[in-house]
Amino acid sequence: MSVSVQIGLLLALATALTSIIGFLLKGRGAVESPPVDPRKPVRTSLALFRSRAYTIGIIVATASWGLHVAALALAPISLVQTVIAGGLALLTVIADRIFGYDVTRREWIGVALTAFGLAVLAGTMSGVGADRHSDYDAATLATYIGVVGGAGLLAAFGGGRIPSGGPILAVSAGLLWGASDVTIKALSGHLDNGAFGWIHPLAIVILVASLIGLAVSARSLQIGDAVPVIALTSATANLCTISAGPVVFGEPLPDHPLALAVRVIAFVIVIVASALTPPPLRAADQAAA
Repeated sequence: MSVSVQIGLLLALATALTSIIGFLLKGRGAVESPPVDPRKPVRTSLALFRSRAYTIGIIVATASWGLHVAALALAPISLVQTVIAGGLALLTVIADRIFGYDVTRREWIGVALTAFGLAVLAGTMSGVGADRHSDYDAATLATYIGVVGGAGLLAAFGGGRIPSGGPILAVSAGLLWGASDVTIKALSGHLDNGAFGWIHPLAIVILVASLIGLAVSARSLQIGDAVPVIALTSATANLCTISAGPVVFGEPLPDHPLALAVRVIAFVIVIVASALTPPPLRAADQAAA
């Protein structure tokens, strides 16, 4: 494994920790703020910044995003995301011990299984650490981003129409941010041109997907319980980005059938674990009260 890839993975570990803290701060601030209205997304999203907790959360999340971009530029996307996914195990500990959230046993199990399933993927990714794997086919990238981003928008529309749509909105935010992360990885291949590498149509895709995902995520935190919502968002984004490794960027799949089967089983574990995270009816009831 090259030195640059090792540095990228260290940055990914820092990303995991700061993203969880930023997420929990945003969750606390979102609950204190007026509801995000999909008919007035800009105005109601800006109102969130009246909350000190949400503002600090955005600052921490922005720093985490910068670390994430640097990690994606230095290391393969699948390795970066598995490190970040492994950090998801810290979610329940930080939420329970530092932020004082009432984490149920089912939430502990769901988040732990999610982190375990995503971490198992790392064990089947030998041979991808030699370089950063940022080459891509434009048609494949456009198709992948279109499918993932389109699914995210459909989920946002469906989740926003029902009172208990927190989990659906969480998945929507994860899909949109997953599309953004895959695009960031693709754009990192153009950064050899210096600052001019950012002057690229892909930068517009990143901006739009990130901002829409931010508004959807804020609404999911308002009507959903923080731990399952964050877990669903993170798991969905990680699944999208890890899948993009071999599909979009040509990262090698395991040669041995057993290793390939383990990778598929790991994906199934994550899906089952996400289903175990309970619907945030408690938080919805509190918001209604």
